[in-house]
Amino acid sequence: MHIRITSFLLISCWLSGFSQEETIKTADSLSAVGEKTEAIKLLESLQPKTETIYLKLAKIQQANGQEEEALQNYKIVLEKNPEKILTAVDYGELLLESGKLELADSLFTDLSKKYPENAGFIYRIGLAKEKKKDSTAMRYFFKTVSWDTTHQGALYKTAKYYLKNGKSYNAIVSANTGLKVRPENVSLLSILGQAYSRSLQFEKAIAPYEKLVELGEGSEFILEKLAKAYRVTSQPEKAIEAYKMILDISDMNSAVHSNLGALYLKTNEVKKAQQHFTMALLIKKQPVDREYLNIGLTFKRQENFQSAFDNFEKSLEENPENERALLERAIAADAYFEDKEAVLNLYETYINKYGESGRNDMLSVAKYRISELKSEIHQSK
Repeated sequence: MHIRITSFLLISCWLSGFSQEETIKTADSLSAVGEKTEAIKLLESLQPKTETIYLKLAKIQQANGQEEEALQNYKIVLEKNPEKILTAVDYGELLLESGKLELADSLFTDLSKKYPENAGFIYRIGLAKEKKKDSTAMRYFFKTVSWDTTHQGALYKTAKYYLKNGKSYNAIVSANTGLKVRPENVSLLSILGQAYSRSLQFEKAIAPYEKLVELGEGSEFILEKLAKAYRVTSQPEKAIEAYKMILDISDMNSAVHSNLGALYLKTNEVKKAQQHFTMALLIKKQPVDREYLNIGLTFKRQENFQSAFDNFEKSLEENPENERALLERAIAADAYFEDKEAVLNLYETYINKYGESGRNDMLSVAKYRISELKSEIHQSK
């Protein structure tokens, strides 16, 4: 309210006889405190209008979301003075923002012909073509880098292109080139971390991900990448902290709960593991055989074999093709069933299903126990 009253007072002063220069200064002050509509009214009332006034109007209108009016005022200035390069650039960038892509492409192409060594104009041609879904856009981004090896926008575009097309080494080189000039370029830090992850260089991936978190760019996507890098490089405690940060953003991520459960199980914090596996189970849509399997494993670790057996059964109800659950059900039954024939039958069910295609280590366990159980049953008769 105070600002608006001040605005009206300033306008009243102008109406009382301010000079054009004083009026422009007043409009600048109004714009600076957020009274852009009042500033525009003030400038529009000035007659005759100079280039300075048209440019002031264009910039304030652009900031106020009045794109068409701003474009018209930039155009007026350029028609009077085509050599105003900075105004042409501002006009072209607003054409890009407002979706007038053909005009933007044409404008920056003309500027590039006049100033062929200006990499920025080549880059903006690439932006216009990219927005038009023109497949030639990447040529302009690569050309920009060839003329200006430190151009941040073009380095990001080329690094992203390399990453998308499986050329992790090239993406790493491009990202690092840009980061030497601007070490806190979050776009390039993200590309660098992802390129290291894609090429399985997880130890090197950690630094750019950590930097992004430090800069306030710790999105779920980045934190998941960081957590995985910690996990793969045998840093479970740091991985746990990263996953907890994700849950602070969104606690309904079943994959994060599953990963936390696995990490807690690995660090022998069985109760916490069980809690997170259960959360994953409650959140995740069907099928949830993996979650039941994991919960069963936590009960097995606690030597609660009956509960483990029940969860392995539920896992198989969800997915009868879960090999691990099929074997673990037999192992759990082996630990608490008194009926050895029933236990033998469960192991044989596993062998019958996976004898040709199962994991060697799991098959060895089943075959060994089948042999022992047959011997025990024979001796008891």
